[in-house]
Amino acid sequence: MDMQAEKLGLIQWLAQLTDESMIAKIKALRNEKADWWDEITVEEKAEIEEGLMQADKGEVKPHSEIRKNYEKWL
Repeated sequence: MDMQAEKLGLIQWLAQLTDESMIAKIKALRNEKADWWDEITVEEKAEIEEGLMQADKGEVKPHSEIRKNYEKWL
């Protein structure tokens, strides 16, 4: 998907968002000055890169399945 389509998708999602805590998190993200990539550890970067490689290979699980595993924290 191209960047414009991604942006439009985010705009549509944001327009329907009603969770005040999520809106607050998005506002905080908008106000961040530092690049989060520079703030994470080498191990975290390696895990992210591994996940991206897995996604490129199609080795992914549906969001619904992952959400079930972490529902107690959401």
